[in-house]
Amino acid sequence: MSLKNRSLALSKKLMAQRETSVFLALLFLCIGLSFASPYFLRQQNIFSVLRQISAIAIMAVGEALIIITGGIDLSVGSQLGLMGVLTAVFAAMGLPWYLVLALVLLCGLLLGAVNGLLVTKVNITPFIVTIGMMSIARGLALMITGGMPIHVDNPINFVGGGYLGPIPFSVIVMALVAVVGIVFATKTLSGRNVYAVGNNDRAAELSGIRVHRVKIMVYSVTGALCALAGVIIAGTLNSADPNSGKGYEMDVIAAVILGGTSLTGGEGSIQGVIIGAALMGVLRNAFVLLNISAYLQIVTIGVVIIGAVAIDSLRKR
Repeated sequence: MSLKNRSLALSKKLMAQRETSVFLALLFLCIGLSFASPYFLRQQNIFSVLRQISAIAIMAVGEALIIITGGIDLSVGSQLGLMGVLTAVFAAMGLPWYLVLALVLLCGLLLGAVNGLLVTKVNITPFIVTIGMMSIARGLALMITGGMPIHVDNPINFVGGGYLGPIPFSVIVMALVAVVGIVFATKTLSGRNVYAVGNNDRAAELSGIRVHRVKIMVYSVTGALCALAGVIIAGTLNSADPNSGKGYEMDVIAAVILGGTSLTGGEGSIQGVIIGAALMGVLRNAFVLLNISAYLQIVTIGVVIIGAVAIDSLRKR
């Protein structure tokens, strides 16, 4: 095959991937904003956007794994809020930062495992389980705090509020989570099992894959990632608000769908999810820089979700 034909074949392959179209949309949006606002390409603004999307992107990595298996988790925002509160509670006990982090991650892992067990062992629809957990987690956060924010005074705040040079530490954490997620999904047997379960869980079970274990794993991982996002938000604000994370589930799901993950399961990529989260962050930044109504942001998120699902449905036809 000639070099020209190889290049053409590669171009067609890239354009056939959903991630490519989302990346091009992100690129064109960035180019347009660079002309529309002189502040967009400033280092401070770029790092600000990345910092703002870090919690969403981290949770979206876990959400993508769940959706790839054919499930969904609507409780991610409430889990973030509860884990932020637990960060403040453990920090108030005078525990060292690494123990606070370990305990919060463990609590998130266990909360996610409860979702997974209810979905698999009790056979309750993921939508019902996670919408119930949404209420439970938010209620627990309000009960613990009495509905008031709790100040966090602990070195753990560095995770969300610290910097390494000009780079926010939360952005570095997001990048590490993305890399680990990509390696897990593409290079490990467990990652391939996630896709197999999403494609056909009955066939996966007959081939020897422990379907229930895979589903419990992805819900547990998502719980731990929500905990990490909760630590980041608490560190960013130096306080834990029981209402933190309200509405985040919509941003997380939008990032996942925009990134090319199919709601029917079995299809998606972590790199696409990160691009989707970046696109959401740049869109929000555009509203601020162009002084567009904040209420329109909510409408836009809804339109983006419906549009992404519609495109996915048309593509499958």
